[in-house]
Amino acid sequence: MTRHPEESKSVMTDLVLPSETNPINNLFGGELLARMDRAASIAARRHSRRIVVTASVNHVAFNMPIALGSVVTVEAKVSRAFKTSMEVYIDVWIEDRESGECIKANEAIYTFVAVDETGRPVKVPEIKPVTDQEKLRYKGALRRKQLSLVLAGKMKPNDATELKALFLESS
Repeated sequence: MTRHPEESKSVMTDLVLPSETNPINNLFGGELLARMDRAASIAARRHSRRIVVTASVNHVAFNMPIALGSVVTVEAKVSRAFKTSMEVYIDVWIEDRESGECIKANEAIYTFVAVDETGRPVKVPEIKPVTDQEKLRYKGALRRKQLSLVLAGKMKPNDATELKALFLESS
């Protein structure tokens, strides 16, 4: 069975409260990471229809501080499914208090693994990207996975075909 990224979409909106902020009244990074993890796990669960566990936090960009009282929306979608793992791309938006316009503040990429009741990895459905953004994120996911495997010593650089293609001219 093949699913579309939109089917996994998870959206969580909440306020930034005083107990969640640092001394300069911005949202703690760890609090944002937890919010992203929850939204991403829901997206991975929706895609796989299984129990999911966080395998890695591959990328986090804290591009803008998120102030006390901000309305924050965390949006997550599965960007690519592999054999038992799924890459989930997360966008974080803050709502402008006056205009109501949503501004992208941060983003992250997490990897989840689907497991059975005993914790053993299980196969997940394939994904078929539809929009241009979904296709771009889908294509990049294989490069990101290969880079992670090379850095972890689980793949030889010569076997990372998608990464090599970025640096080598085609004949």
